[in-house]
Amino acid sequence: MGRHTPLYSQHARLGARIVPFGGWDMPLHYGSQIEEHHAVRRAAGMFDVSHMRPVDIEGEDAQSFLRRLLANDVAKLQSPGKALYSCMLNPAGGVVDDLIVYARGPNRYRLVVNAGTADKDIAWMREHAQGAALDIRPRDDLAMIAVQGPEARARTEPLLPEDLRAAAMQLQPFFGAEGAHWFVGRTGYTGEDGFEIMLPAEQAPELWQALIDAGVQPCGLGARDTLRLEAGMNLYGQDMDDEIGPLESGLAWTLAWEPADRDFIGREALTKLRQDPERRVFVGLLLTGRGVIRNHQKVLVEGREVGEITSGGFSPTLERSIALARVAPGIGDTCEVEIRGKPVAARLVKPPFVRNGKIRIDL
Repeated sequence: MGRHTPLYSQHARLGARIVPFGGWDMPLHYGSQIEEHHAVRRAAGMFDVSHMRPVDIEGEDAQSFLRRLLANDVAKLQSPGKALYSCMLNPAGGVVDDLIVYARGPNRYRLVVNAGTADKDIAWMREHAQGAALDIRPRDDLAMIAVQGPEARARTEPLLPEDLRAAAMQLQPFFGAEGAHWFVGRTGYTGEDGFEIMLPAEQAPELWQALIDAGVQPCGLGARDTLRLEAGMNLYGQDMDDEIGPLESGLAWTLAWEPADRDFIGREALTKLRQDPERRVFVGLLLTGRGVIRNHQKVLVEGREVGEITSGGFSPTLERSIALARVAPGIGDTCEVEIRGKPVAARLVKPPFVRNGKIRIDL
């Protein structure tokens, strides 16, 4: 039996199909994964993401610590509320985890890490923080609800505390706003607009029900995965992990190489890999033949294996099979995917497949 979020009883009451995920019992769907997917693309859907872990890092060494710990550079966060996405690397350049970090003020930050890696992440942070003047505080007292879709912000606005409402509605993408007890971010993991709301755990069920009453569709892990795949967003443990780093996962844009004297963990290993002409590349695939792409299927060119599917599945928006894959460089614009022992034609495309409700590739 896994751990339960503060919203578990709400999921059970709604008849959700519950599955294990990252050590937690989480809703896969509430009846129709496809309907939940379309609700987010067309109106508004919400996800219980309370299994993810906010971690507050504060103290006079907080910025210097995070500039060493993270591959992206928190020195970019020049104003309170600004957020960035980063990988936290090991010395070999593999990804310990990917996360979002918000600046909350001078030497005050909030990180949001993945559920399945949270304990590992916190241990890693504390190991590398020894002797530093800072405090690392996991916020187990908070719940998180992500509301996503073109109508998400409008439907959420009346339900926010008065001290936070105006600031939340004025947020630019990848910023957060903080009230007395709630924190609202505008980042997202679906390719749609919306909010991520962190609030005291005991208040989460009331907000969940209020969002349902406002016409927001509860959504499970299934829709979350198809939405993020369409949006071309990575999933830790599939698209990258402790052995696979950002240069081979389409995340080179998250590496802050300047200034040259910032010695973040993993920099030396990535510098060498960066110069390797045989380094694998991360691509999107659109299946042009018939079949369904799944994780770990082989990518072929003229019968020769050139890579592997890292994330694949059926796209409800495109009504086609799509994937993210790691392949050898220079394979051209077409390939095949081995499905049930047979090669099926596919085309290389540049993700995202869908963003802000619009198809971004040629079908």
